[in-house]
Amino acid sequence: MSIKMRYLKFFSSTILICISIQSWSQDQPSLRIVRAASPIELDAVLDEPDWQTAELAKNFMQYFPADTSLTKAQSEIRLTYDDNFLYIGAKMHNLPGERSYVTPSLRRDYRGEANDGITLVFDPFQDNTNAFQFGVNPFGVQREGLISNGGAQSEDLSLNWDNKWYAEAKTYDGYWIAEMAIPFKTLRFKEGSTAWNINFYRVDSEYAERSTWTPIPRNFPIITLAFMKQLIWDEPLKKPGANIALIPYLASGYSQRFFNENNQRINEKANYNFDIGGDAKIAINTGLNLDVTINPDFSQVEVDEQVTNLDRFEIFFSRKATIFPGKCRFVCQFWR
Repeated sequence: MSIKMRYLKFFSSTILICISIQSWSQDQPSLRIVRAASPIELDAVLDEPDWQTAELAKNFMQYFPADTSLTKAQSEIRLTYDDNFLYIGAKMHNLPGERSYVTPSLRRDYRGEANDGITLVFDPFQDNTNAFQFGVNPFGVQREGLISNGGAQSEDLSLNWDNKWYAEAKTYDGYWIAEMAIPFKTLRFKEGSTAWNINFYRVDSEYAERSTWTPIPRNFPIITLAFMKQLIWDEPLKKPGANIALIPYLASGYSQRFFNENNQRINEKANYNFDIGGDAKIAINTGLNLDVTINPDFSQVEVDEQVTNLDRFEIFFSRKATIFPGKCRFVCQFWR
């Protein structure tokens, strides 16, 4: 076979695979979400009437150890919403009886396959490229992150993104429940949206299983956005109010010398200092942020993760500092 024919065969196979993935994803059943008729209390009980009538996402498929059968540890997800919040009620089943749940740490933004937990992935723009991720474990520990580049590899998930949302979790005999409330201000979506892409995945240590609502082949990362179902809203979404985050700080100090360089006692006047400043993040629209910093406090800067570079290419760290040198700054950021 000539080199030209080999390249032609390779590209033809690639195109067929992409078409198959696209058509397979479109054939997946959707999940309808209906506005809540009464208030939802975040208590991990799921006793409100709206949870009883909400459409159910069930029949989770194994992702690991196999990807061809239903999972042993089944899960059920319900969704509803009101003017301010998107609510999620998740029930994760196990065999009846006592069992212990695994988590290496109770620190927020846990990561890794050694954590029991349920994770939700939302792609409001339906571009299969960027998505929000929210997760909670049986102990109520939360994590949130952003998926980019279609989730083609594990490095495409960043947990550096932080936002305000709420979750409660409780364990019962044979199952555990997580109830979540995500403010619409936390998310970015087009006004008038009627459908999002969604998926859910679970890690369970009892059966050494990882499972997903939308089946995902094992040769894809579990965070991939190539395989998702649709969340259909009962009415077009309205634009939420402005998302404004303010982080003020107040710092003071006191210093006084009692001895000089010759170790002689002195009566130096006390020196007091006082400082005030803060950061603000303002969401202007679905694709534009305005970051403002006044009088930066450099003691709050998070250090970079330590990475060993064994190749000839430079390492680029994501900026964790929310401040720049100077007394005041204004920065616009495009987000999508």
